[in-house]
Amino acid sequence: MTTTAVSRTGFAILMDDARENIRLSGIDPLVDRAQAESIIDETILNYEARMFRGTLPLLEDSEQARDYLVNMICGFGELQPLLDDPTIEEIWLNSPTEVFVARSGESELTGISLDQDQVRLLVERMLKISGRRLDLSSPFVDASLPDGSRLHVVIPDVTRQFWSVNIRKFVARARRLPDLVKLGSLTQEAAIFLDAAVASGLNVLVSGATQAGKTTLLNCLSASIGPRERVITCEEIFELKVPLRDVVGMQCRQANLEGAGEIPLRKLVKEALRMRPDRLLIGEVREAESLDMLIALNSGLPGLCTVHANSARDAITKMCTLPLLAGENISSAFVVPTVASCFDLVVHCSRDLRGRRRVSEIVALGNRVENGVIETSTLFRRDSAGELRCLAAEVPAADKFLRAGFKPETLLSPYTAEELS
Repeated sequence: MTTTAVSRTGFAILMDDARENIRLSGIDPLVDRAQAESIIDETILNYEARMFRGTLPLLEDSEQARDYLVNMICGFGELQPLLDDPTIEEIWLNSPTEVFVARSGESELTGISLDQDQVRLLVERMLKISGRRLDLSSPFVDASLPDGSRLHVVIPDVTRQFWSVNIRKFVARARRLPDLVKLGSLTQEAAIFLDAAVASGLNVLVSGATQAGKTTLLNCLSASIGPRERVITCEEIFELKVPLRDVVGMQCRQANLEGAGEIPLRKLVKEALRMRPDRLLIGEVREAESLDMLIALNSGLPGLCTVHANSARDAITKMCTLPLLAGENISSAFVVPTVASCFDLVVHCSRDLRGRRRVSEIVALGNRVENGVIETSTLFRRDSAGELRCLAAEVPAADKFLRAGFKPETLLSPYTAEELS
């Protein structure tokens, strides 16, 4: 908001009145937003009444003033319009005067300029709801905002001078596999196959780089889980939105000021097994929790998870390596065959230079291991023209499809050599 909408003195009076009225009401404007907006509306009406009597400075644009007050009091100040913009995927601050956004995978420098105190106050407001803390003893923080966006903050002296703030918005353009088909991320044939695979209880690993659409794809895959199944999700920060009724979501917790009370992802995976799950979803595996996930899947519990990787085969290699971080007594001789027997599919996501997120390949894992390498076969892959083509004639884990009532022979229609050329 510019000073043309209301004079500096007039706006200061209006802001002070609104804050005081909300304080006297005893509400939290971040939680009771509707009531806070109602108080702001009453404050503006009272201001205009006094303004017409000539006792207060002129208010030229009451709507603009209202929007600014709501953003400052009920939202996250100057960043709120960016959070409300559906075309913006991510917001980050390298310094108070360097505020960037990403649209369609491309970054833009905004004209927003803050000061260090404003950045600190904004971060404090964002962390207030999550209950997470940020100080010299804990200079990193991950938290969720009310709209589901993910907040990550790093402070000096880990950073050189300024607070580094990232807000990754969850722009849900797809909730089910057919939505991905409409967006061009999947073909109809691949969507039908993946829908049947998840419904049949196949274990699926979703891989890809940062911002490649892994979480969105995992949410879409979870929509294919049977409506009577009980789903337990484990995440570092709440991001998954499973469109089912019987769902329990759990997230990690950082240590308190005394250094106690931390709940890592490994603990969540172990606790999930005591909660009668029919399906286990893990937002992302990065470290030793991959071993607990393998043990869970090896017990017959179907599951889905994501991992950062450059390709489907790199994801398999990573899953064979991460469990070794759990301890010296864990060996590749145990991990590699376990990965082969646990996972059925790897679905790899990628993002092209234009920012489009697409499934680039679907790979099946075999049970055979030779010289420490798991046998794999490519089911779908994008060709040189960018089309996702079916390359396989047989589905993996055909017995699982049969038990679920699907006919495996109808799920894949491979292209011939002439068609591929």
